[in-house]
Formats: sequence, C-alpha cells, structure tokens
Amino acid sequence: MEIKVLGTGCKKCNELDKLVREVLSETNVVAKVEKVEDVGQIVQYGVMLTPGLVINGKVKMSGRVPGKADIKKMIEEEI
Repeated sequence: MEIKVLGTGCKKCNELDKLVREVLSETNVVAKVEKVEDVGQIVQYGVMLTPGLVINGKVKMSGRVPGKADIKKMIEEEI
C-alpha cells in the first residue's frame, strides 16, 4: 500500500501525516507513507485545497483533516 499526504508543510498537513502514521501503527497495516510538498505534484492529483490524502493512487480527500476513524476506513477500503 502506498499513501501520500499532500501539503506544503502547514499545521493541518503535518497533523494529517501524524494521524495517518498513528492509524497504520494501531492497525498493523504496512504502507509506504510519503509526504508530498511540491505544489506541482499536488496539483497533478487535482487537489486544490490541502491537506490531501492519496491511497494507492486514489485521492481520498482534500481540504480538511479527517478523524482517525475516517482515515482507518479509507485505508481499509484499499486493502
């Protein structure tokens, strides 16, 4: 599984990155997590509002920080 956290390094982007890593640890799901801060790469995903969350190449959400339960659900959908 490949997870990308899209964001330019703002507080919300960092919070999403932290929550994703916590959920992965709690659920014992193995995934490669990458933080994408390059605006050009972010725009290629069609994300105009950060933070954004991409799992296995699919944009799952953008513009907000979801709760851990929502992140867990998004990850489980891609297992």
